[in-house]
Amino acid sequence: MTSSPSDRSPGQEPEARLRADAERNRDLILAAARRLFATEGLGVSMASVAREAGVGKATLSRRFASREELINAVFADRMDAYAGAVAEALADPDPWHGFTGYIHAVCAMQAADRGFADVLTMSFPTAKALEARRTESYNAFLELIARARNSGHLREDFVPEDLVILQMANAGVIAAGGDSAPDAWRRLVGHMIRSYAAPGAPIPEVPAAPAPTALYRAMVRLARTGPGSVEAKASSADGA
Repeated sequence: MTSSPSDRSPGQEPEARLRADAERNRDLILAAARRLFATEGLGVSMASVAREAGVGKATLSRRFASREELINAVFADRMDAYAGAVAEALADPDPWHGFTGYIHAVCAMQAADRGFADVLTMSFPTAKALEARRTESYNAFLELIARARNSGHLREDFVPEDLVILQMANAGVIAAGGDSAPDAWRRLVGHMIRSYAAPGAPIPEVPAAPAPTALYRAMVRLARTGPGSVEAKASSADGA
């Protein structure tokens, strides 16, 4: 039976509004963080996230006490997809095809979201759920390596750390290429897969290189906005 307004205690409606407001603010913060992380990477400040969400810094702090807590919430679904990619690769009856498909899938995930590109090359000890999924994916990747190596198509000297190195390199290419050379990462991955192949392994064709003009535009943009640029130094000085 539905209660009438007179049946409710005076504090119930304000409490319900507070809970609704808190949930709405949380959704606004997550949406804002996803947008900013995806386009600018994890270097975005918490103040910028609050501003993008249209909430105060105190509200952001109440919902997410730390940057790692926010990152954990924002990228939970991406880490699920990351774990799903290696499970799909293990299900491939062709171990080498599964391995190369996984390498490409992970690098494509990085290209689709700059923030996730950063997440895959960093560790967040207090983000328990995120790190648990990372560990699960890593253990499955070890099995994927063993299958591909036993097929005779993966080099014997390939080690799990090589994927981390690739992800670091890929994150750098994605950030440097920006909108000017957005597919440059594909050529990097193509060359790296070739380097992982044992003699006689079927090797995918390497994608075409970006046009020289596209790379030039990317280099000009990086000179203006990259970590060592004048703009970056000025911004750092302003924030000091």
